Amino acid sequence: MAQQRQRQRRAPMAEINVVPYIDVMLVLLVIFMITAPLLSQGVKVDLPEASAKPLDKDSKEPIVLTVDTKGNYYLNVGGDEKKAVEADEIIRRVAIVLDRTPDTPVVVGADKNVNYGAVIQAMVLLQQAGAPSVGLKTDPSELDRK
Repeated sequence: MAQQRQRQRRAPMAEINVVPYIDVMLVLLVIFMITAPLLSQGVKVDLPEASAKPLDKDSKEPIVLTVDTKGNYYLNVGGDEKKAVEADEIIRRVAIVLDRTPDTPVVVGADKNVNYGAVIQAMVLLQQAGAPSVGLKTDPSELDRK
């Protein structure tokens, strides 16, 4: 009888403890909730509206040089997107990216109230960095949204 009691006590437990998995899942959820808004931030500019063909979905993430109403430049590669970048730094960063991946699209996004000369200067800087062509970033017009 003593041997039967020992066998009953040693029976394997068929349940899985899921509490550690729930803890890990909640930690990952918090991490994603914190980082998701940070990924879509940038400089606020009022882009002009235009009916234009968007970039292909298969194309790589473009290099975007943004010009604000004060004429400051912001670059989406190699640093903080919300920090103004000097001309020589733009040339250096864009040249590095284009050396590694020469088929990366390059675009200029500017507020519709920006001086035309600042947009042209941005395009010149990108060409000095080795960009074979430079596109202009726009917002789709209201007609295209309907």
